[in-house]
Parts: sequence; structure tokens; C-alpha cells
Amino acid sequence: MALLLGLDISTTGAKALVIDRGGNVIASATTEFPTHSPQPLWSEQDPADWWRCTCASIQAVLAEPRVKGEDVSGVGLTGQMHGLVLLDKSGRVLRPAILWNDQRTGVQCAEIEERAGGLAGLLGLTGNAVLPGFTAPKILWVRQIEPAVYEQAAHILLPKDYVRYCLTGEYATDVSDASGTSLFDVAERRWSSEMEGLLGVPSEWLPHCTESIEVSGQIILTAARATGLKRGIPVVGGAGDQAAQAVGSGIVEPGVISVTTGTSGVVFAHSDLFAAEAEGRLHAFCHAVPNKWHLMGVMLSAGGSFRWFRDNLGEPERSTALLTGDDPYDLLTREAARVQVGSDGLLFLPYLSGERTPHPDPEARGAFVGLNIRHSKRHLIRALLEGVAFGLRDCLELVKGAGVPIQQVRASGGGARSPLWRQIQADVFGTELAMVNVTEGAAYGAALLAGAGTGLFGSVDQAVKATVHVTERTFPIASNVERYKELYMLYRMLYPALGDICHRLPR
Repeated sequence: MALLLGLDISTTGAKALVIDRGGNVIASATTEFPTHSPQPLWSEQDPADWWRCTCASIQAVLAEPRVKGEDVSGVGLTGQMHGLVLLDKSGRVLRPAILWNDQRTGVQCAEIEERAGGLAGLLGLTGNAVLPGFTAPKILWVRQIEPAVYEQAAHILLPKDYVRYCLTGEYATDVSDASGTSLFDVAERRWSSEMEGLLGVPSEWLPHCTESIEVSGQIILTAARATGLKRGIPVVGGAGDQAAQAVGSGIVEPGVISVTTGTSGVVFAHSDLFAAEAEGRLHAFCHAVPNKWHLMGVMLSAGGSFRWFRDNLGEPERSTALLTGDDPYDLLTREAARVQVGSDGLLFLPYLSGERTPHPDPEARGAFVGLNIRHSKRHLIRALLEGVAFGLRDCLELVKGAGVPIQQVRASGGGARSPLWRQIQADVFGTELAMVNVTEGAAYGAALLAGAGTGLFGSVDQAVKATVHVTERTFPIASNVERYKELYMLYRMLYPALGDICHRLPR
């Protein structure tokens, strides 16, 4: 029986997922790893934790009775984007990886934009504005702040690609992940020699770049011993987490849009042609589908906002969940469901980690606005859910403005598991929200890419058609849609009103 293995190096853990050629999930395991914030605005992880947890997750799925290591015919990789992994000539990691949600590089972003000739120059060279989460400004930061580390550097990898290096010994990446580095010519699907020259980044530091379904290497002996996989299994290029998530949700044709509510919130639209958004507010990246592109809006703290609330204000629900076996998020949303649409005039601005779309501002702050003595904890919860939905609508409006047709919106990510949050999103967007049979997200998409790359499926489109279908629909409620239209207009006034205050507050 031919099996496919998808690996997802997410922000919270390493997931291993095994599917058969029918797309059925045979086994899944996730091993969590920590994130460190040694200074304000910093977010780092140890790449050794990624590899350790990847090995543990692979071993766990191979221990399942229905899975045999010799039946795995291909491996696909996905993971968090933009993170900087610096290695020396021997492949040794030089410092902790600087992650996508790290916000320390505002000065370096301004420097890159100036060198490139402003936003218009950047859009012409890479198709995108440069943001603090991207890879290139992190390289400049290390050069300027940690020169002793920089002097030892010989290789640059993205998070999933460090795991690829451990699996195959190859320094490689794929076009979708490379698109988020500010070193890649997205229109031409190649590294930008112009950006390399402007920033002084040696071309030999950059990994070989493939399409997402191209074979990038094979499992080497040391990796086979560490994981239990068979030596020589092909490993395909894979994709950044959002492109892989899109494949796993069936976003491989025009008109089908995905809204993912994970740690971050993402609106993702397929495009047959390359087109940069005029003001650079949307990401224009290569898709995991060969010779296709996508537009993407990203809010940094979607499900992350709800997790913050659970961890800091949800102790009673967490304690109850330990006794009852319930999910604390379900207990919190039950409370939110007792509050009427609009949270009795309470708004939430979900900028707990700064923001990216539509306001690329690392110093943006979150806020509850409109609090009065009538509001209770359940109002805070519902306002948070609504605020995240408003933030996602910001992204969706930009996609519409870019001329992308929207025929169907598909919901995915942890937030999509909540019926209440799905209804809020359908009402805020004013559109039907569809769910698909796939709940494993990016890892599932990575497995499908492995199948397309190793010949189990004829193409990515064929893989999706064979495995992904709509299972459930949430329809907007007309009266709620009208109420949310009014509140959304007020929500859009919050950042202009509070932005200057956020910049004046101590970090």
C-alpha cells in the first residue's frame, strides 16, 4: 500500500501525517516545542527542537499498526514561513532561528526599502513590500547587531528547509516559501540577483529553489536511523504553510478563496497570473501549484488572540476542562454565544503582535474599546471573536479590490472548528462559508504535494479533486450582516485613532 508522509513544522509543534492514495488519514502525531522571547518584540526557536520533535512525530506515526515505513513512497514538507536559520560551512546552526512573528527589524525594513528605491522599487523587484517578519531584514539585523555570528554564516535556510537538510543533507527550498524572503523575484520564480546585490547577501548562501512538487532529495542514512523511515525515499520541495494549507483546502483554481484562522489569520486567493497589489498591502507569492501564484492577506494574531485570552483570562475554563474533558475554547465560546451580535457595543482590535495586513506596523497594539459597567467576561470573548473576523474582512476587502473573483470562501484552521466563530465570520463577510473534509491543514497539503511529485497523482489539481470536497456550509444571517456592516465601519476607525498612541507607549 503506497503511503504519503506530510511534515508540518508549525509555530507550535512538528506534525507528521500519513495518508493513503485515496486521501484517507491513516495516522497523525504532533510533538510541541517552545518559543522564546528574550526581549520585547523578539520571537525565537531552537532548530534542534524542530528536528527532535519531527523525529518523535515520525516515530509515533510509524508505530501505528496500519503504517509500515517501507510503504511510505514520498515525503512532503511544510511549515512556518519567513524564519531565518543561519548555518556555518559545516551545517551547524549559529544562533536561534528568528521567526515570522518577530518584530525587531523595523529599522532594517526601512533601510531595505530605501536601497530598493522605495515601495515601487520593491514591488518591481520582488512583488512585495518588505515587512519585519520577512527574512531579508533579519539577515541585515544579524549583520549589524551580531557581526561575530554573521561572519561565520555560509547558508541560509527557512524553518521547514532546516528539517529537509536533516532529512536529506540538501540545502533547498521551494518557490512558495522563498517568496516571503524579500530576496526572491516572484514574477520570474527565481532568486533576485538584484536584491542580493543591493543587500550584499552572497548568492551561494541561498538554497537551491524548486517547484513544490519537484524532488529535492532523498532520506539519508542518519535520518533513516533517527526517524524509522526507509533510506532513499524522495522528499519533494513542499511549500510554505499557507500554500500547503491552500492545497489541502482545495484552493487551486480561481474564485475559490480560503480564510484560515490559526495562530495568524490568512486570506488566500489563487491566481493564474502574477499581479502585485498596487500598494503592497497583500502578499503576491508563488503558489505550490507549478507556474501559478496567489494573493494573501495576513493578520498576525487571529487564533493567537484567542489563545492569549485562554492563557491569561481563561483559568476557570482551563480548570473545568481538566475535570470534564471539554476543550477550554468550547467553554469560552459557549459564554460568548450568550451575548448578542455586536457585544453590546464592545470592539476588540486584535493587534497583540503588531500587524501586517492592512497596516504593516510592528508597534500596533491590541485594545478593547467601548467598555462600560454592563460588560462582562463573556462580552470580552465575543468581542474578541468579532474583532478577529473584522481583521480578516480587512484582508478579504483588499482581495476583492485587487479584482479577484470570489465564488466561494472556505474556512480552515483551529478557529473554523467553532460553529459560533464560523457563523460570526459568515455574517461579517456577508458570504457563505464552506468547510471541507480535510481538517489536518498544511500537513495534508504537503502529503498531496508529495503524491503529485512522486507520481501517485498526475498533478496537484488531480490530487485535490481525488481527495478534497465540501462537507458543510454556514450561511450568513441577513440581520446580522447589516449589524456587522455598521460595526465594521467603526472597527476600521480604531487603528487610525489609536496608532499614534501605540507608538508612544513603552514596549
